[in-house]
Amino acid sequence: MSHSRKSALINVMVQAAEKAGRELARDFGEVENLQISQKGPQDFVSCADTRAEETLQYELSKARPNFGFLMEERGVVEGKDPARRFIIDPLDGTKNFLHGIPHCAVSIAAEENGKITAGVVHNPMTGEIYWAERGVGAFLNNVRLECTKTNALKNAFVGTGTPRLKGASEIAGVMPLVGGLRRMGSAALDICLVAAGKADGYWARDIEIWDIAAAKIILTEARGRFTDIKLGKDDCANEGNYLATNGHIHQDLRQLLLNLSKNNQKTEKVAS
Repeated sequence: MSHSRKSALINVMVQAAEKAGRELARDFGEVENLQISQKGPQDFVSCADTRAEETLQYELSKARPNFGFLMEERGVVEGKDPARRFIIDPLDGTKNFLHGIPHCAVSIAAEENGKITAGVVHNPMTGEIYWAERGVGAFLNNVRLECTKTNALKNAFVGTGTPRLKGASEIAGVMPLVGGLRRMGSAALDICLVAAGKADGYWARDIEIWDIAAAKIILTEARGRFTDIKLGKDDCANEGNYLATNGHIHQDLRQLLLNLSKNNQKTEKVAS
């Protein structure tokens, strides 16, 4: 396992993620107490989310004052340098956070001229920091990551982030043909698990660019493959339907998802 020194940009992103992460970890400890209170935890979690985003914007702006932002809560903030911006999800896996399940993350990507150049995904509850920079490789803390070599769908361990109602028939179609299937609830972390060789693939529908921007570069730098499902292209900023794999099962899993989607459309037409 080789090690790498972090660039100045990655250090800035990691420090911002850790600062927001410390606040989230404190809030996470409070959520369980709120489960039994009258007010309920929903408002508390949306406040935690907003506060984390404010911290990230403040810390990143301090270090890179010319960068713009694309943020989950606040949307687009133009920077002095139109070519560079940070894409931020302050808390990916809100429902897990809400229920006291420590599978959620702070996600920060750096974009230059429309291309993701660096990414950091930090789980404050476990201390894991996944990071990558274009051409440098992908790392968990300081240990280099590489995807699995699994090449048969029947042996593949895959995750999904499809919406509960829309995804039921798709999940039912995939499940018997793979080695195992999980729906864990954080796109950023689930894709990082593929990069880390703990899973072989992941697909999701109806998710936003800030959910996956940082994880995408972490996966591709770990020699994985990331495309939209429909066209199989890796330029998928506005697609919303994504496939992330070790590369070896990519075509087979994509074809399976396309076939299931086609069958579902036929069934819907017949029903209507």
